[in-house]
Amino acid sequence: MSHRNARLTVFGRRLLVERVCPGRPVAHVAAEMGISRATAHKWLRRWRTEGEAGLADRSSRPRTTPHRTPADMEARVCRLRTDRKLGPARIGPVLGLPASTVHRVLTRHRLNRLSWTDRPTGAVIRRYEREHPGELIHVDVKKLGRIPDGGGHRTLGRQAGRATRSRVGFDYVHSAVDDHSRLACSEIHPDEKAATCADFLTRAAAFFRGQGISRIDRVLADNAWAYRKALAWKTALADLGATGKLTRAYRPQTNGKAERFNRTLLEEWAYQRPCTSNNERAAALTDFLHTYNHHRCHTALEGKPPISRVNNPAGQ
Repeated sequence: MSHRNARLTVFGRRLLVERVCPGRPVAHVAAEMGISRATAHKWLRRWRTEGEAGLADRSSRPRTTPHRTPADMEARVCRLRTDRKLGPARIGPVLGLPASTVHRVLTRHRLNRLSWTDRPTGAVIRRYEREHPGELIHVDVKKLGRIPDGGGHRTLGRQAGRATRSRVGFDYVHSAVDDHSRLACSEIHPDEKAATCADFLTRAAAFFRGQGISRIDRVLADNAWAYRKALAWKTALADLGATGKLTRAYRPQTNGKAERFNRTLLEEWAYQRPCTSNNERAAALTDFLHTYNHHRCHTALEGKPPISRVNNPAGQ
């Protein structure tokens, strides 16, 4: 990856090629761009050999690692991990390896966290992820109790809040999450009827188009009646040119990205701080979504916010 003071980024290398192609001397173009002739010739040579892909940065990883732990030893480390659930400090003495080496082996094979494995069988749980933004959109609804004026039990305490909670009703937070980028949008509605769900999907598609996701191929939802039977939902899908997909019954893991977003929604928006009215909480949703999409570090995206994958779908 280019550092912040680099003379040439991918854009600069493309500019170099464009200036040299009409026939200008390489030395003159190199002097204009503040680089050496050798550097200019290097990028031109890569461009002639590999095309546009040759202008991207190459990995600095060595082709061979002579001192890497042998494959049969790595297999023994993995076997002890999956069969006996041992950690690096216990596997190391058994195999005569430093604990740090065992940890590197487990990390290489994605076994360094027990939560990434199925505890009864030891099999590694592989999380699926679509290759491009818009290939799959997860849709779900989260039901939240409304906050009475003056605050509920989180503001007034359990006993005092009990007197204000009667008949305040519920809000339904409709959310759509892109499978590849985790870009999300949410709206608060008074119900989860078919017309409401269909209208939300249409607006969610418009939101994604505004962020750079021009097409939605499939929409994944749970087995609620509005998604399974309603004509309005099917019409909304047809208008987008998308196909609908339903999760297996009683298997919320299939729609896991929306379920995980709902959890984040509760922790970092709905229950982040006590609110004295329902309108106060609703008004904070816009700021939360902007922070989530543009600034919040996402562990599944190598610490980057979701918008980074929309602007850079190739992950470069």
